Amino acid sequence: MDDPGSIGPLGGFEIVITDRRWRAYVPDAPRRIARALMACGCAASVALTDDRTVKKLNFRDRGKNKPTNVLTYEQPPEILLAFGVVAKEARRERKSIAQHLSHLIVHGALHLQGYDHHHSGEAREMEAEETRILARLRVPNPWKNR
Repeated sequence: MDDPGSIGPLGGFEIVITDRRWRAYVPDAPRRIARALMACGCAASVALTDDRTVKKLNFRDRGKNKPTNVLTYEQPPEILLAFGVVAKEARRERKSIAQHLSHLIVHGALHLQGYDHHHSGEAREMEAEETRILARLRVPNPWKNR
């Protein structure tokens, strides 16, 4: 726990915040993350970071030289989110950054559980599961009006 942005272990996972904008825009981020992971039955560490960090990892691990909203790693189970991309998507979709954070934690957790969205059938199944879990968290359906 020597990282000053670390929240500490919560039920088998750790939350690390390296970009202070997350704290400014989503002060209850640790609670939201813990609730979303528990609703999915997923124990994963979460890093709330910046676009630059995610871009580097996305290039190194996926060959894509751009930041993405969420990256997941299976070993150890980890979910990383890029603040700039998430904030931009939230604005475009007219939702709060907090709601989008909850959605992307659920999305990442489902990836860790084997869900994917490369094909339309898989995407529909994953979106339905996301919608079901988000409803339990009282987060509006992110797929409505699309």
